[in-house]
Amino acid sequence: MKHIDKVYPKHPSPCNCMNMRRASRAVTQFYDEVLKPSGLTTAQLALLRHLELAEKATISGLAKTMRIDRTTLNRNMKPLADAGLIAINPGKDSRTREIMLTETGKAAVVSGWALWGEAQESLQEYMGEEDLAKLNQLLAKLEALVP
Repeated sequence: MKHIDKVYPKHPSPCNCMNMRRASRAVTQFYDEVLKPSGLTTAQLALLRHLELAEKATISGLAKTMRIDRTTLNRNMKPLADAGLIAINPGKDSRTREIMLTETGKAAVVSGWALWGEAQESLQEYMGEEDLAKLNQLLAKLEALVP
């Protein structure tokens, strides 16, 4: 588990959006650093994990489940397909494609998921259970701005 030893308080911006974006980037960089030994980024692990739970999905269905646009999903899938972690096959009609994990992809999820657990524990230790619960409540409230 990665221990966070120091707190580096930053001066907040007068813009709420900028403060949230900076915090989001910091958390993503932290998780990416912990996930580095798996060869996956946080975004890639999230995509693979969604596929693991769905077993197979269409691009549109996966984008909707992950709450990202299809263009972003396509861009994120390319390196995973190139690495042999996912397979992209023709769908039920000519307009759709189905995505599924390969055996290599399933092994990558296992490796990445263990490291993700370490990042989770480290962040919980750093934030404290009460603050983290409040943060998650506030984030859910913000996410509800866009249904």
